Amino acid sequence: MTPSEPGLDARQTNGVTSRAVTSWHALLRANALLSLALLFAAAAAIAHRHHTDDDTAWRLQLALSAPYVLGCVFRSMLPVYDIPRIVLIDSPLSSVLVGRSVATVAELCFAWQWALMLHAMALLARSPFGQAVSLVLVPLIVLAEACSWYAVLTRRQRAHAIENSIWGLSAALLVASLLVIGPHSIASLYPPTIAWCLGGTAYVAFIFFVDVPMYWSRGLADEASGRPYLTMSQGLVDLRRRVVSYRWEDWKSEMLWMSLYFTLGVWSSLSLVFASTALAAHL
Repeated sequence: MTPSEPGLDARQTNGVTSRAVTSWHALLRANALLSLALLFAAAAAIAHRHHTDDDTAWRLQLALSAPYVLGCVFRSMLPVYDIPRIVLIDSPLSSVLVGRSVATVAELCFAWQWALMLHAMALLARSPFGQAVSLVLVPLIVLAEACSWYAVLTRRQRAHAIENSIWGLSAALLVASLLVIGPHSIASLYPPTIAWCLGGTAYVAFIFFVDVPMYWSRGLADEASGRPYLTMSQGLVDLRRRVVSYRWEDWKSEMLWMSLYFTLGVWSSLSLVFASTALAAHL
């Protein structure tokens, strides 16, 4: 199917259903319910607190965490493999346009969460490096989102490699800032800071040793096979296309990163909400 066939919105593959894929989707949906429960628990904790000026940072973190968590819940329910337009559920909500839009808003909120947390910590620790990094995190992720949209519209895999390289660079700068500030600088944040540094280091390694090489190799394979790319306008038309598939071959490359993204990413976002309460005592 090509963009020149606008009447064909969705099609089914050969009907092969992988038990591994169906089980994976069930686990994603179960995790989505857990994510919602954790988000509501955080909101309930805020509702039972006394209203003071110290609540401002926590409330802002929650306001930013909610779109990210809800975005992960939405994408867990309706997974989409963007460039080949492969979906599990045949619904207009499964379109790449909807999924990518939800992801963009969620990821910008997530980046903003980290920028706010790092900025506050850097001010307390009087770290110019940390303050500088906190100011570039969101612009870097805006650039990454632009690369993502370009990749999705044109089907150029290398743009995804650039996008993920920017995410990896942002995470590396964040970890470096936390190390410069020093885990002991803010005693109440010592445990989460250690966890963020370890998690961030693992994330950077995954990005540069697994994710980026995967997208780069896909780009090379596309060029070797002579796969045609799309113009931006053709891509906008092609976004309405959906290919429903439960085949292992179609999803095996996406399952690991999606699973990590929709679990560890959510926990990371919510950890910032609770960590902000400890930070408020120092402000």
